[in-house]
Amino acid sequence: MSTRTVVIRNGAKLDYQLNYLVIRNCDSKRVFLDEIQTLLIESTAVSLTAVLISELTKRKVNVIFCDDKRNPIAELMSLRGSHDVSLKIKKQIHWSSEFKEQVWTEIVKEKIKKQAQHLERWQKKESLHLWDFFDEVTTGDKTNREGHAAKVYFNALFGNGFTRNDDNSINAALNYGYSILLSEFNREIVSNGYLTQLGLFHDNQFNPFNFSSDLMEPFRPIIDYAVMQLAPVKFEHEEKDFVLQSLQGTVLINGREEYISNAIKIYTRSILDALNDNELKKIRFYSDEL
Repeated sequence: MSTRTVVIRNGAKLDYQLNYLVIRNCDSKRVFLDEIQTLLIESTAVSLTAVLISELTKRKVNVIFCDDKRNPIAELMSLRGSHDVSLKIKKQIHWSSEFKEQVWTEIVKEKIKKQAQHLERWQKKESLHLWDFFDEVTTGDKTNREGHAAKVYFNALFGNGFTRNDDNSINAALNYGYSILLSEFNREIVSNGYLTQLGLFHDNQFNPFNFSSDLMEPFRPIIDYAVMQLAPVKFEHEEKDFVLQSLQGTVLINGREEYISNAIKIYTRSILDALNDNELKKIRFYSDEL
């Protein structure tokens, strides 16, 4: 199982040679491709050979490209995630609206639960409000308990004056971590042969990752916890490394301790199985209480 994240921060030529990623700059380094889960290219002064791109795609490595400000801007995704992709997309199109609402309800409840547990780790009394919101979630979250919980949650963590629209190091860290997390879900959805555009709840015509945005929700507190630990006054290389490391840890899922990357695989496939079979009991959420 691949778990390694490789970050390319300076100008280099990336090549493929005998199952290895070869990094050519001042020195030449090699990394075994099957060990790589994510390849994060932060510099715009990096070139990749076509054969390397092909091999990375075959191995379903999550390749993320950054802009000139070193923020994630694009990713590499296969045109064919599985051999029966056409059949799976037909199934996805015909998932019933009623059952999608039920699945979304479970995701919302799990997200609020994780947020409440996160506040408890910091001994924040606002966790009690989140447990109330958890109990009040109705099918499809028609009363927007998720939105109310988010406001209480972020104010409890970062102060009453904090909003997610602020231009500061905290939001820069959150956005960076969420971008990496979103790319992980994009990879899993496409690898399983489904479309990221067709969501359960998210339905923005300008968002190509509606389904990924749905599925990632319960995993956001992993990033939130890292940012709370970091308490960044700036957001540069060291801070980015800290946020990246938060996604290298382990959680408990399906009765076993797994790396977060593998937990994302298990959880995503369980959601897909639930949607295809109309069985909520197939959904597997993670626990960070090992």
